[in-house]
Amino acid sequence: MSRRAMITLGLIVVLCVSIAGKLWLARWIESTELPPVLSETSTEIRDRNGALLRAYTVEDGRWRFGVAVDQVDSTYVDMLIAYEDQRFYTHSGVDFLALARATWQALLNGQVISGGSTLTMQVARLLENGGTGRWPGKLRQMRVAWALEQQYNKDQILQMYLTHAPYGGNLEGVRAATLAWFGKEPQRLTLAESALLVALPQSPATRRPDQSPKLAQAARNRVLERMASDTILPEEATQSAQSEPLPHQRRAFPALAPHMADKARSANPTLSRINLTFEAKLQQKLETLAQAALRNVPAEASIAIVMADHQTGEILASVGSAGYDNTNRRNGYVDMANAVRSPGSTLKPFIYAMAFDRGLAHPQTLIDDRPVSFGQYAPQNFDGQYRGQLPVADALRLSLNIPAVALLDQIGPAHLMDLMRRSGVQARLPGDHAGLAIGLGGVGVTLTDLVQLYAMLANQGQTRPLVWQPDQNRHASTEVLSRSAAWQVGDILAGLSPPSGVQQGRLAYKTGTSYGHRDVWAIGFDGAHVAGVWVGRPDGTPLPGAFGGDLAAPILFDAFQRLKSKPDPLPTPPPETLLLSSAELPAPLRRFASRNAPFEPAPDAPKVIFPPNGAQLRLEAGELPVKLRDGAPPFVWMANGIPVLRNQHRRDASLPALSAGFSEITVIDAKGRAARVTVRLD
Repeated sequence: MSRRAMITLGLIVVLCVSIAGKLWLARWIESTELPPVLSETSTEIRDRNGALLRAYTVEDGRWRFGVAVDQVDSTYVDMLIAYEDQRFYTHSGVDFLALARATWQALLNGQVISGGSTLTMQVARLLENGGTGRWPGKLRQMRVAWALEQQYNKDQILQMYLTHAPYGGNLEGVRAATLAWFGKEPQRLTLAESALLVALPQSPATRRPDQSPKLAQAARNRVLERMASDTILPEEATQSAQSEPLPHQRRAFPALAPHMADKARSANPTLSRINLTFEAKLQQKLETLAQAALRNVPAEASIAIVMADHQTGEILASVGSAGYDNTNRRNGYVDMANAVRSPGSTLKPFIYAMAFDRGLAHPQTLIDDRPVSFGQYAPQNFDGQYRGQLPVADALRLSLNIPAVALLDQIGPAHLMDLMRRSGVQARLPGDHAGLAIGLGGVGVTLTDLVQLYAMLANQGQTRPLVWQPDQNRHASTEVLSRSAAWQVGDILAGLSPPSGVQQGRLAYKTGTSYGHRDVWAIGFDGAHVAGVWVGRPDGTPLPGAFGGDLAAPILFDAFQRLKSKPDPLPTPPPETLLLSSAELPAPLRRFASRNAPFEPAPDAPKVIFPPNGAQLRLEAGELPVKLRDGAPPFVWMANGIPVLRNQHRRDASLPALSAGFSEITVIDAKGRAARVTVRLD
């Protein structure tokens, strides 16, 4: 065989071996079993402007946030590539020049000076949580790096690094690092911040600025010096950056709106980012307000605050408790903004609004505040006092019970329940029957329910259900009350004086205190926003001496001041609103009269107040003490139809000559008006 033929044959053999090697290498790389590249990232709850409200850790309690390359400061990315992998955009996953340099430096110095790993190889190690130094590990990283480069583009690989790189402790990824070390997102970083982020992943355990500030500073400055020597950054800029102080401690991740964040996460378990209608700054202010407000109440008490835009129905803030934990007696883990409680007097405005709508009353209609019974139900005012005849508007401002129940008796309790239902409120009845007691708090609602109900009132009678997610299904508004009735009630409530020491501002608001002082409330609105405050014990035990006007109302006004410097003006009266004095009203509206008025005794007719009807009493010396109220003297007392006392001018007496058994006691006044009770005597 000639020399030329032998050379040709040799070249063919070399070529075949080379091709075979490349084919084997390609098949070897193609057969690589890649680790999962779509790792779990922290679920993020964000406000209406994109600000982070709360985040949740991933497995093993690590913080790892999703991030895209275009969400990171470009100067940092440039510094990272220049320092870690200069040929990142040209190699195929392994940089043999860098490996040769690292090997030569190790041989000359007897120790590892530089690693030679590309960013792609580092991603391979991070995804597999593998070692860094031994050759079997390096070989595996090279294989995975080549496979990654075949399946993903450079930006995708860089994104994997930015998501998984370690930055000290349980921080993974550049977003977790910038939030924890600098308190901001990675879009805009200083040169010093960028250099620290380049240096940290090389040795995250020994370069943490909060634990090893000298080592961290030295590592950061080496990065800056390298950038200057390679003319990537100006010398003056790097020198200035070297004097910038390091962060001395990690910042806590935001933990705002914890109850609502938990609810959002449970409702959207597959989403890594959930947007709420909340405003982070307002939420923070109201959580701070809630914590401050509980300093002067018993240790077992909790607080809840909800604020919304009543024109859009968007909830802007929701505080379920003053502290999200169970380390004290306040049971802070319970979301009291959505706990069912008795609303006290806060439903009264809607009774009056329905009365205005039905033509039963007008704000200037006169109504009686006097003792009265509705079958077996005999309500009393909270203070036990009676004001006699007064305008309906004053009865509402004074939160009197008897006028409210008298109106509800005419309207029907079922209609109040229907109004709440049409407003989007799911009220809970203790039984199957809606009685008159629901008007005074005998029904279960949540604070969020009440805010929604008052949002309807503030929105001129149009209901717009509250929402807490921007993409939440929003039903079209529907009319629940006429705009004139809604305005009239709002105008009455706006006439209430603000709590003592509170800056003046026209806020329409109502307070309430449930039976036994178990719940105290304040709900109010201005021309744009509505808010509600609840204070009480989560276990339902009383707060002795607590009243809505004293405890909850100042917090309500303070909440509005945290939102804005002064309230938005309330609307002007609709043109159809009847603005008249009591004397100018049509005759049927001048004085409220129930449908049973023709059969009811006159307000000043005599009333036996002792003994009560149906009482069982023991006779003392054959005489029975009696007492009456109202009526015109002189009085005649009768027992079983027989006069036993005549010409009595006093309103108390002792009836003689009574015997055991049932007796009907009757009193007749000078105008012939009578009152009677039946008692059993022993």
